[in-house]
Amino acid sequence: MLNHPKVARDVMVTKLVTLAPGMDVHEAIDMLLRNKISGAPVVDEERNFLGVFSEQCCIRVLIDSIYDQLPTTEIRAFLDTSPDSVTEDTGILTIIQIFKDTSRRRLPVLRDGKIVGQISRRDILRTASSLLNFDPEDEARLLYLSALRELGDAPV
Repeated sequence: MLNHPKVARDVMVTKLVTLAPGMDVHEAIDMLLRNKISGAPVVDEERNFLGVFSEQCCIRVLIDSIYDQLPTTEIRAFLDTSPDSVTEDTGILTIIQIFKDTSRRRLPVLRDGKIVGQISRRDILRTASSLLNFDPEDEARLLYLSALRELGDAPV
């Protein structure tokens, strides 16, 4: 049980599809669809994190194009500039709590304002699944230790 991931850096994905703030919204939507992802981080040339362009942002694009004839086609006008984010040292339990309490589907992992990775709900589920599939012999030891802890007793 000691080798299980405990912080964001242990489960984050580092090969990300990223978008540029001046990118055309139609091109960005096409990238999301082609890569079968629901959103992507938007970064500048130095990989400074600027926000997230998600399916929800795409819906805003559709609404604006219907009502306002799409006043601009740059994604910078539609991206979410204040999404929840975590650092590489954020604990898994904290990340799970953020996913439980919000509708976020992904969390950018930042270091000094630059994106270094991303954690999705699916990444957390994959991690949880591997943590829950442990050896029955380990389970017996775990149950024994938890019983000792509850009783406040140490073995003689």
